[in-house]
Amino acid sequence: MAGQSRTTPGARPASVRSPRRRAREFALQALYQWQLSGNDEAAIEAHLGDSEGFDKADREFFAGLLRGVLAQRQTLQEQLQAFLDRPFGELSPVEACILLAGAFELNNHPQTPYGVIINESVELAKGFGGTDGHKYVNGVLDKLAARLRPAEVEAKRAARNRAR
Repeated sequence: MAGQSRTTPGARPASVRSPRRRAREFALQALYQWQLSGNDEAAIEAHLGDSEGFDKADREFFAGLLRGVLAQRQTLQEQLQAFLDRPFGELSPVEACILLAGAFELNNHPQTPYGVIINESVELAKGFGGTDGHKYVNGVLDKLAARLRPAEVEAKRAARNRAR
């Protein structure tokens, strides 16, 4: 996965991805490396810091996401488990990392609308995950968002209903 760059139909070309999108992609790669290799975060950050395109990523956001997920992983896994159809350890490594990062953002970045977090997670799953992994990621994070941000989710639903 590290160094891997896949494009999906409808995906934005690398040249127009925002610094935050790039940071999320690098954080996913870092989490994947951590999960498979067990390397510490400093070694992973140093390795990815030399990667092509990292200079265009939001470094502060990347570091906060990586360090935050690793620090809170047990709590995040417990929150996610309520919405999974199998034990967390049985998820594909890519989808597990995407769900951890999405759950971290939902918990710790209230200034980012939950819909943006879910959409970014779905895009990561489309680009790096299995064939239908994005659907699973969407469903799990949507349910988690309803639990963590009930007022925001309800306001969005009400606005959608008014627009109909």
